Amino acid sequence: MIERTSENDVENGNVIPVTLDANFFFERAVRSLDRFQYDKALKNFRKAVEYEPENPVNHCNMAGILSEMGKYEASNDILTHVLEEVDPSMTECHFYMANNYANMESFEEAERSLVTYLQEDANGEFIAESEELMELLQYELNRPAPLVRIRSREGVVEHDRARSLLEEGKFPQAVMLLEEIVQNIPDFLAAHNNLALAYFYMGRFAKAKECLDEVLAQDPGNLHALCNMAIFLQYAGDREQLAGLVRMLEATVPFHQEHVFKMATTMGILGKHRTAYGHFRRLLKDEEVGGDASLYHYCAAAASNSGFVSEAVRCWQMAAKLDPESAVPNFFLSQLQLAQAEGRPLPPVSYNYQLPFQEQLKQWKNNMDSFSEEVRNNPLLRASFFWALRYGDASTKLQVTEALRWIGDDELSEVLKGAGGQEPLQESALLGLQRLIGGSPEESAIQNAVQEPAVPGYKGLPEWKEDWQRVIDQTAAVMDRRYDAVLKKDAELLWKQFISRLYPDVPLFRHTAGWCAALEYLTAKLHGYPLTYREAAQCYSVSVSMVSRYARRIHQVCGFPQDGAAGDVLPPFTENI
Repeated sequence: MIERTSENDVENGNVIPVTLDANFFFERAVRSLDRFQYDKALKNFRKAVEYEPENPVNHCNMAGILSEMGKYEASNDILTHVLEEVDPSMTECHFYMANNYANMESFEEAERSLVTYLQEDANGEFIAESEELMELLQYELNRPAPLVRIRSREGVVEHDRARSLLEEGKFPQAVMLLEEIVQNIPDFLAAHNNLALAYFYMGRFAKAKECLDEVLAQDPGNLHALCNMAIFLQYAGDREQLAGLVRMLEATVPFHQEHVFKMATTMGILGKHRTAYGHFRRLLKDEEVGGDASLYHYCAAAASNSGFVSEAVRCWQMAAKLDPESAVPNFFLSQLQLAQAEGRPLPPVSYNYQLPFQEQLKQWKNNMDSFSEEVRNNPLLRASFFWALRYGDASTKLQVTEALRWIGDDELSEVLKGAGGQEPLQESALLGLQRLIGGSPEESAIQNAVQEPAVPGYKGLPEWKEDWQRVIDQTAAVMDRRYDAVLKKDAELLWKQFISRLYPDVPLFRHTAGWCAALEYLTAKLHGYPLTYREAAQCYSVSVSMVSRYARRIHQVCGFPQDGAAGDVLPPFTENI
């Protein structure tokens, strides 16, 4: 520290010490900034750095002035020096650098710096500004940023990804991601709720209810969990418990827009259409969402199902105006007019903003290419297939299964394998599965829940050897009582496909148990069951490395995805943060 005084001041006794330190030059720099004197401000910030070279704030101030002066490269040089030499924990430097790069129109570099900031900064001081910059970069680069996590919002990016997987019907992938989130962040209730939904759509109802119980234990009034629980109870047929919960929900008037939407859709699914209609009417008055054609359809469906015909007509007319390319509003308007002309009520209307399944089949039956393309690209269409297979009547289930056999989409194999219920459906579903993974329905007649005998000449094979059949028999025996007949049949089909693709160069399978463990592992994964290599190895008393090695071999030969699902989650179900 240096203090300077004048000799006259000393003689007169008027001593005013001047302390020349970093703070002195910092204050002078700030005064220069207030007067827009950037050169002087820069000069004083440089002096501050000279006095305190280990203080990263002084360096950042100097970088900030250079940026204001348009000297972006020089600014980034200083910020790089801070991160590499002075204080690597100054993560906000990455944000400053991203802005500099953006000003230089170096958008790739800006994106890298911004992603680094979001992934490393724990405080999130510039989150709002980062979102704005991210939007700019996405526009300039014409693609989303490769952002996998935001540290200051731990789990948020992963949760958004999981929600997208849910809405795409990719339930096993969503489960894996959501399980990791709730394990790392136990109080992330939105992730618990969406994990419950994922389990529910996979048919794992006990696990789904466990997730909701966990949410309600932490937050007894959690609206998303209560609504989901009501829907779960309805499908479980627990009328007594459901009645009490529905009474409580009907007496609830949510305030937030998302909660109103959740309540409205839940009431519609539960058949409480008048209550749903009231909530949808509230949403339509909100300017932010009132221009959404699908919302008008939801309101029209609730009105029609409640007997409010004139209101249903008004809402569908508004939906047609907002979305003139959609055939949905005009279809229901025509159906309503026809019902009125015949003096009968309109049948119950689905809340899904799409044509009824039977109507879609009529349109696609003579245009298979269009049908296949639509199924692959329309998650809501896959939704109708999933729900029809799980909850439709026998006739609808058979029509859906037959429709799915028209196309060769691997992702839909999970729907076919998950089909349950009556024997004709299960047989048809298995035939569809055989077609999807490499066989054809005509190649063998699969009887429901009855193991197919070894067939010489399977897929053109001249023989079926004993050691090949031994793998099927042992796998079925170990899988028995732990999996249903459909899963065991899928394991058999997979093994036969593996053999047929290897033929004639099929090796001698000396380690039968290892191949059985690999076969069960792959079949479980294909169905979305969370089986690990270690668990499979323990079931067959073999090594983990053997299961892994054999599973990779089967996967390599057969070339099918190890996990995958089809189906859908209704958009109103999933919970935001």
